[in-house]
Amino acid sequence: MFRYCGITSVACAAALLAACGSDSPTAAPAPSTAHGTLAVSPPLRIASVDAATFQAQLGASPSGAQLLEVAGAPICGVDFYYMIFWTLGALGEITQSSGALMVPTGAAPACSGPRPIVLYGHGTQFEKSFNIADATAFTTTNAEGAVVAATFAAQGYIVVAPNYAGYDISTLGYHPFINAQQQSGEMIDALAAGRAALPTTYAASTSDNGQLFLTGYSAGGYVAMATQRALEAANQTVTAAAPMSGPYALEALFDAVVTGHVSLGSTLFSPLVTSSYQNAYGNVYNTPSDFYSATYATGIGTLMPTTVTPYTALFTQGLLPELALFDSTTPVVTVPNDPTLSTELTDLLAVPTVNPADPVTALFAAGFGNPYLINNSVRVDYTLDAAADPDGTAVGSPALAAAPPSYGLRLDLYTNDLRNGSWAPNSPTLLCGGENDPTIFFSVDTLTMAAFWSTLPPNTVTVLDVDPAAGPSGPFAAIQAGFQESQLQLLAYLQTPAGGGLSLAGAQQALLEQYHGTSVPPFCSLAARTFFSQF
Repeated sequence: MFRYCGITSVACAAALLAACGSDSPTAAPAPSTAHGTLAVSPPLRIASVDAATFQAQLGASPSGAQLLEVAGAPICGVDFYYMIFWTLGALGEITQSSGALMVPTGAAPACSGPRPIVLYGHGTQFEKSFNIADATAFTTTNAEGAVVAATFAAQGYIVVAPNYAGYDISTLGYHPFINAQQQSGEMIDALAAGRAALPTTYAASTSDNGQLFLTGYSAGGYVAMATQRALEAANQTVTAAAPMSGPYALEALFDAVVTGHVSLGSTLFSPLVTSSYQNAYGNVYNTPSDFYSATYATGIGTLMPTTVTPYTALFTQGLLPELALFDSTTPVVTVPNDPTLSTELTDLLAVPTVNPADPVTALFAAGFGNPYLINNSVRVDYTLDAAADPDGTAVGSPALAAAPPSYGLRLDLYTNDLRNGSWAPNSPTLLCGGENDPTIFFSVDTLTMAAFWSTLPPNTVTVLDVDPAAGPSGPFAAIQAGFQESQLQLLAYLQTPAGGGLSLAGAQQALLEQYHGTSVPPFCSLAARTFFSQF
């Protein structure tokens, strides 16, 4: 049975940081509520660790040692600050948001004085309580924060990372998920707040040197690219960017999912997407039951991000299906006066055939069942729209559909697709991911964006597949080799008694389940840091 694993990391079993505690100079509410300003100043320091202690504690567990092996030994200590700042929701409503300011500390030259900033977008989180600033939760709910701290902050980068509106202390009643305008705006607000907070920290001698690097993973990869676009449009400095495994080509990705390529985690992502766009545009449905099956429609508009912990209890409580995004009964599509197209589209919506030699096909087929999440009528209407105005990827082009879609959800995806408009990066950009990703498809998203920008000057956009079928090569060969070796080691471990004693097929399935959430992030993060070090 496939199970979705959210973003964790090789740091999951690391010990809690030493010297953790809450301290700061006297803080007070700030007088302004303008977006981009601190709501509380100075920010609270919630943890502090020196380089030697950080290394020792990570090295005390096998998974922490693996993170050290990928990220490298810490050069700097890290102070973790919790920021609360003002930002805007999707409709321009003012709301508080929160996030992390990670400041390198220590005697090494790379750890103080003028330092570059990494503005980081975190991946999809399903629990509303998520707080990337909380270093005490590295072993539980904040493993992504551990990767960011070890890879960037402990190597001398100042890190600013928002939690996003709708999470943590934000009172916004929804999360503007994959909303390019809102999320890029919030990233820019977090950056402004972080820069304002930096001189008030205990490491006030550490300052912004003017270099700005953008990165993020999964949904955060999308957010990083949207932020790059927004900053460049405003003629603001972006030194370089490294979006990682993001759903950049939204229309193409959802077209693939609706026609049977059901990505792992879709039953969790779907209510985040529809809640976001329903709140922003009001065109996804008239009532939730128009879109969602009667089994799950009640309350789904406010279900995500969830207050249920752990989020996997959503499945056991019957609030979401674990895998069955779609009905296993194939809907019949009728195109007036075109029986051939009617048959083709109906066949397109059938349950995928499982190929025993390809575990991904089993994953796609597992996305169908009963009870299911999304009504067949949605798939039919969406597919008719896609047939009328196909995404360019369906006809061998990286372009969007030639005309804006008519179907509400697809129009929203088109609006937020990062191919929309004439923008192309003018700052050096690394696109990192893994070609076997079962959640955010490498070919549909990363390679589509690369093809969309194929006419840019050489070296503007670099594409890195950490898991190339042809084997490691090029400037990132060591990272590719490290990733593939880690996959082989994990595959072997899963077949041992300690790893569960799985069959080879079972181990391959488990490996696929962990690919997006746990395997790729540390290696793409290292690639991003390696890329940034050139500038």
